[in-house]
Amino acid sequence: MAIEIRTVRHIARLASLDLSDEEVRILSRQLNEILVHIEKLNELDIRGVGPTSHASGGGQALREDRVVPSVPVSEALANAPETSEGHFTVPRVIG
Repeated sequence: MAIEIRTVRHIARLASLDLSDEEVRILSRQLNEILVHIEKLNELDIRGVGPTSHASGGGQALREDRVVPSVPVSEALANAPETSEGHFTVPRVIG
């Protein structure tokens, strides 16, 4: 299944993207290359391969949690344009 240029233009319009003719041609070519790769994957025999949630079997490389001192409030607020009672003051966004 090939993605036609008119399909790319339609998707771009739905996404409110203003693409030049050259960008549309490039995206169409790239999307078609992706579909070729997917077709190659569909040819693989995956019978007997169980579902996986991660591609690698290793654990995550995370550091140990440890308590460290916080930045003093005065230092955290030092460059704030406006503060009040030890807090940042920001414009109201909800009426």
